[in-house]
Amino acid sequence: MRRSREVVLTGTTPAGEEISLRPVRRGDRAEFIALRERNADWLRPWDPTVPPGGPARRDIAADFGGYVRALRAEARSGGGLSLVIVVGDRIVGMVAASSIVEGALRSASLGYWVGQEVAGRGIAPTAVATIADHLMDPRGRNLHRVQLEIRPDNPASLAVAAKLGLREEGLRRAYLHIDGDWRDHRSFAVVREELGPGGLTARLSHPQHPSRARHTE
Repeated sequence: MRRSREVVLTGTTPAGEEISLRPVRRGDRAEFIALRERNADWLRPWDPTVPPGGPARRDIAADFGGYVRALRAEARSGGGLSLVIVVGDRIVGMVAASSIVEGALRSASLGYWVGQEVAGRGIAPTAVATIADHLMDPRGRNLHRVQLEIRPDNPASLAVAAKLGLREEGLRRAYLHIDGDWRDHRSFAVVREELGPGGLTARLSHPQHPSRARHTE
């Protein structure tokens, strides 16, 4: 299904910091590339890589225009939705829904990253909650389920799943090619029936929500 309307979302962290989520634009090139380069060591252990024999991964810095076009095409087709996270007037990270499937499944997988300079401020869980609530809203994408896959040795992302009270579904062996090898991932999910009023965003505002999952580190 083709979609023409640009998605722009807003949210507020538990500490009261406002964020917005919007598509990446051609004019973001310098800021976006600088953010990625500044945080290269911080992000490398969690970044997807291409397994041997796969097609070369796009060099975003060399072809930023092509990167923007690809994300726009994915959004128009309905198969994905990638949005930069903006605080004030600065891009601080990105949140993305991939593998969006409608029909009988109505599901999506979420990924996200933020720069080290804003880590610990509740921005990542707020961004994830905001896009997930949009995806599961009948006025949005009307999905039934969203899921996250997180490496067992990624405590920052495990904390995001815990803050959102996501239900753990088990370990997926050698699930994704990350940082040069196939890595195990813990899988977390939520379906619409598990959400109360206010969706995942409300769980951030009420950390003792009865639906919060228990996690072991």
